[in-house]
Amino acid sequence: MANVPTRVRCGLPLRLAPLAILIGTLSACSPADRFLKAGDQLAMSGFTAHYANTTARYEMMNLLPAGVMTYRPTTSGPVYLYADRIGCGCVYMGSQSAFIDYTRHTLEPVPSQPAMTAEINQHPGWDWSVWSANADPGPNQPKHVIGAEW
Repeated sequence: MANVPTRVRCGLPLRLAPLAILIGTLSACSPADRFLKAGDQLAMSGFTAHYANTTARYEMMNLLPAGVMTYRPTTSGPVYLYADRIGCGCVYMGSQSAFIDYTRHTLEPVPSQPAMTAEINQHPGWDWSVWSANADPGPNQPKHVIGAEW
């Protein structure tokens, strides 16, 4: 007759269960979670992600406060901007209606118009031309990698 074990072991040993729970909990709390959720909400509100995939775009993205709504004036009205350096390495851009929709549905605090205007005055030199379609990088231009140098 074959040896049949009287007790079958399955799963983790009991002493490793707290460690597994801790690792699972920590993995659910990514530092980028806030930015990823904001990116989803911005996209649902009508904002479009424009990747900082050239040196000039990367410099423009870094003129904006990270993770804070602001705007830049244009001839057709304000374009609202949200620099997401961690989640996507991009700038979300949206119209007045996208901004209104975002403020209705977000739980994140949105700066007041005077605060956003003050931010513009602190960081002059915004260049819309670097975001145009003909300014996109060619196949041989290096791309920006989040957390790395060019």
